[in-house]
Amino acid sequence: MKWPRASGILVHPTSFPSRFPIGDLGPGALQMLDFLARAGQRLWQVLPLGPTGLGNSPYSLLCAFAGNPLLISPERLVEDGVLRDAELTSTPLTSPWRVHYERAASWKLALLRVAHGRFCATARRPVRQVYDEFVAAEADWLEDYALFAALREAQGSATWQLWPRPLAWREPEALAAARRELAERIDFHRFTQFLFFEQWAALRRAAHARSIQIIGDLAIFVAHDSSDVWAHPELFALAPDGQPRVVAGVPPDYFSATGQRWGNPLYRWDVHASNGYDWWIARVRQARTLVDILRLDHFRGFESYWEIPATEPTAVRGRWVPGPGRALFDAIRDELGDVPFIAEDLGVITPEVRALQEALGFPGMRVLQFGFGGDAQSRDLPHNFIPCSLVYTGTHDNNTSRGWFASATERERAHVLAYLSTTPRQVVWALIRAALASVADMAVIPLQDILRLGASARMNTPARPDGNWTWRCTAAQLAPTTAERLRVPTDLYGRAPTPEHR
Repeated sequence: MKWPRASGILVHPTSFPSRFPIGDLGPGALQMLDFLARAGQRLWQVLPLGPTGLGNSPYSLLCAFAGNPLLISPERLVEDGVLRDAELTSTPLTSPWRVHYERAASWKLALLRVAHGRFCATARRPVRQVYDEFVAAEADWLEDYALFAALREAQGSATWQLWPRPLAWREPEALAAARRELAERIDFHRFTQFLFFEQWAALRRAAHARSIQIIGDLAIFVAHDSSDVWAHPELFALAPDGQPRVVAGVPPDYFSATGQRWGNPLYRWDVHASNGYDWWIARVRQARTLVDILRLDHFRGFESYWEIPATEPTAVRGRWVPGPGRALFDAIRDELGDVPFIAEDLGVITPEVRALQEALGFPGMRVLQFGFGGDAQSRDLPHNFIPCSLVYTGTHDNNTSRGWFASATERERAHVLAYLSTTPRQVVWALIRAALASVADMAVIPLQDILRLGASARMNTPARPDGNWTWRCTAAQLAPTTAERLRVPTDLYGRAPTPEHR
């Protein structure tokens, strides 16, 4: 696959500026797209977009197919006539620099219930028909998710294996009774998904109008407390009581001396293979309706993955187990054609993983922050890049570049300054210029680096259970002068849109 020479910005919608407790798909999203366009960027990368559970991690979703209702824009609902301006005045006080998930959830879900009631009472036939068509088109996953979400509410947010056994194990009579008793709640969750997908589609059209492609993120694993595991337990390695027998993670690495015990249930790849990988094909098909390019989270897990006994408190004790390998991607290609995948190939990468990636032709990732702890042979130093790759200054799991440099060893600092021929004050923009100047086809810079922010703006610290995913920017930070500063090297190194891309 031919990849364009382009650059972009990594920023999740929760980080967008807004007057509400969380960024969303409203005016702040359009302001971000305008900032990207002004800066000559052709790529916008997001994290997984689904509804989050405990810890608010976008890599631990309540459903692999659903959208996060907290991203729905109240202002857009006012435009649609299902909310009124006066109903937005009770916004809870929060910091413009931090997401407050609990306040966002309680306030926004209450608003969405008002919108749902008004939609049911007043929606005209053409709008109602669009809604009915959405429900019918997405029924394969939507009906399970809406019922799961309604039951989870009714059970006080308890995880599904703690529900009454007939509900936990989906006995038909119990589910039929739940559908009758919870009909209004179920329809509410269908409605929030309709709103999310309608607003996201409008935002994607706005991105395309500005010559911006969206890079999505396909998390390899799903949460145990998810509609996917509840509805399809046969696809996951579960014990008779519904708990995982083994869980996902990675062994000790750069980020943690005890590894990372993610806790997600692992797949029964033999069952997926016997089904022709239809669950994965459906997942990728739907993801392609939302984004233009898909980053495959934890690509090495498709070749082999770290299996941790569920009784282990850390990821130290585990074993490598073969994954589905090429068979999965051949099945996806046979059904969907060539899907533009990027492989997140960080961590413990073996020759077998590299061979799979090369056979599939997926570009991998290079992270400049990783390049300065070793010698000149590091694959993360620009002189060792190849065109078929995507370079970052850092990812959502890294410290900001300013925070990273401040905490680096003296040896690393000296290496950075000598390699980039720069000063400590200019090191962040020197890293950005190095990424843009490199031969890598694609370069993506976290917004925090463009704004030259310190460690307090870090998005995620792996292995830390809370306090992540809360960083936000403000409207004032998206200044035209900052966009112009990024535009100059973007033009200089041939990554800005050309006339045929406009």
